Amino acid sequence: MIRIVVADDHPIVREGLKQLLSAAGDLAVVGEAQNGQEVLDRVRALAFDVLLLDMSMPGKSGIELIKQVHAEKPKLRILVLSMHEEQQYAVRAIKAGAAGYLTKESATAQLVSAIRKVAGGGAFITDSVAQQLALGAMPQTEGPPHSTLSDREFQVFRELVSGKAVSDIAEQLNLSVKTVSTHKARIMQKMNMSTPAELIRYAIQHRLVDDPDAGSP
Repeated sequence: MIRIVVADDHPIVREGLKQLLSAAGDLAVVGEAQNGQEVLDRVRALAFDVLLLDMSMPGKSGIELIKQVHAEKPKLRILVLSMHEEQQYAVRAIKAGAAGYLTKESATAQLVSAIRKVAGGGAFITDSVAQQLALGAMPQTEGPPHSTLSDREFQVFRELVSGKAVSDIAEQLNLSVKTVSTHKARIMQKMNMSTPAELIRYAIQHRLVDDPDAGSP
């Protein structure tokens, strides 16, 4: 029996995932979490095999949360289930310690097989993500400008291109306005851009910003 903790801040999504997983005879949901702190509480208190983790939840989330869970429980398999397209986070999630990345759009068809694969010690990633990982491991390989950003800078970058003000980003990420402004300056420098409009055009071109018409929960 594969024991799973489902982490998502939407109760309807968690319930739907539990119903989907319960239909498979070898999967059992042994816990739930709706924010980053609850994820850490479950990781520390429960014995389970796979953490099914949403990328965007209240409190600590995303790459930062994956890194902490992986540091505390290196053998725990983390499968990211995200509304964000894989171009945005998949490679960073795998590098942070996740064993797989699956979009919510593909969940109905692939979730059960993805859980079985990562629980068995394998990785669940698409060919394009595997190629990005391979290219990143090769010496003297130059990736796109956004690949030079740190995880925190990339997080700030995505908030900037979604149209948020520096002060709003600071409040959301629990950082000072000065720190976010410093990140913004470094992002501009690393990507060789001078205006937010350039960042936004780049993000749209490289599919690094969510489609506002997607309507995912």
